[in-house]
Amino acid sequence: MSAVKNYIDQNKDRFIEELISLLKIPSVSADKAYEKDVLLTAEAVKNYLDKAGCKKVEICETPGYPIVYGEHIIDPDLPTILVYGHYDVQPADPIDLWDSPPFEPIIKKTELHPDGAIYARGSCDDKGQMYMHVKAFEIMMNSDSLPCNVKFMIEGEEEIGSPSLEWFVERNQDKLSNDVILISDTGMISNQQPSITTGLRGLSYVEVEVTGPNRDLHSGLYGGAVANPINILNKMIASLHDENNHITIPGFYDKVIDATAEERKEMAKAPFSLEAYEKSIDIGEVYGETGYSTNERNSIRPTLDVNGIWGGYIGEGAKTVIASKAYAKISMRLVPDQDPDEITKLFMDHFEGIAPKAVKVKVTPHHGGHPYVTPIDNIGYQAANKAYTETFGVPAIPQRSGGSIPIVALFEKELKSKTILMGFGLDSDAIHSPNEHFGIFNYLKGIETIPLFYKNYAEMYSGQ
Repeated sequence: MSAVKNYIDQNKDRFIEELISLLKIPSVSADKAYEKDVLLTAEAVKNYLDKAGCKKVEICETPGYPIVYGEHIIDPDLPTILVYGHYDVQPADPIDLWDSPPFEPIIKKTELHPDGAIYARGSCDDKGQMYMHVKAFEIMMNSDSLPCNVKFMIEGEEEIGSPSLEWFVERNQDKLSNDVILISDTGMISNQQPSITTGLRGLSYVEVEVTGPNRDLHSGLYGGAVANPINILNKMIASLHDENNHITIPGFYDKVIDATAEERKEMAKAPFSLEAYEKSIDIGEVYGETGYSTNERNSIRPTLDVNGIWGGYIGEGAKTVIASKAYAKISMRLVPDQDPDEITKLFMDHFEGIAPKAVKVKVTPHHGGHPYVTPIDNIGYQAANKAYTETFGVPAIPQRSGGSIPIVALFEKELKSKTILMGFGLDSDAIHSPNEHFGIFNYLKGIETIPLFYKNYAEMYSGQ
């Protein structure tokens, strides 16, 4: 491993400068005004893969932004690792909350990042973490130590829901065939304690509309005589949880697969300060489903939350009306083996069923995604854990994330392979927020750790 560290030491300034060049391109996929920049970024990623030594690199057209595909096959009998990442970034808004321009990267030293952190949109999500894999590949090529075949699939639409990815995967299953998928679009507990994301929650997202009278009514003339849609909606939403914060939709938990006692025990090893957690978001105490810890509530348990609610008059001053309509947006985070389509149907049937006859209810499904879990006895997990242990000096802790990455379930469905989520970001990196940043320590440590994953996976694969 000393050869890898020596190479990083000799080339770290170049590695950082190359990433900074990539971060200067505003590849915002959500805004058509940046279309040329998104395409320019795809070209840049292709060129970097070429220079790193990839035998075959191409820009593959899709109905949306292109996918950069690269491969380096050294022996068909060896295992193949498919690396996934994305080159698009979130919009930088609100610009006025950034301490420095979002597409003019700067390096600042902080208490958490004494070696410095790169501040720019996309620094952690996902250009910095994606580019670690390109540099790790370069190191293995230059040291003639690549032990596996490798394929790269870097897309440009992740931040808008990857609308073209399923189209591409379905049409290129042979091209994308692999033994394991490697993604660094997640995080770890701290720079002292690595972790591996072993699960992602799924999602069911709906909008509800409650309609009462055919127009807004005078609250004095009609108050108490007709149903108020806002009052009714609030009562209906309140009824979706019981006194133990258990979701009351019939059948909601029927397919939930509980985390094993072993996994819960491993998760509990993660350093966690309840006091610091409460202080960080300025709350008096935590709140959630009875019988589970805070870290379990936000990762291995399903949830139902109102994301927005509106109706009636909300302007300045008073307007005494009973609104004709009230609305809410509701998201349900799902765990294995909950199906988003089934959960959406259960929600619709239940919500419409509890509405009084005095109102009409409409439920509009928006989008969803399947949950995902990688068992910790999987050789991919074991190879990653061994790699982290060597570079950080302590074993990684398995963690299920509360967030959702629907493409991971898509990959398993279409490509029949497990995904290993080797993230090097931190919760404090402000992804999707102003002042997003990525520690130089984290960036270089990722480049150092990834080649060990390849080495360990090749050894474990051959020993099966």
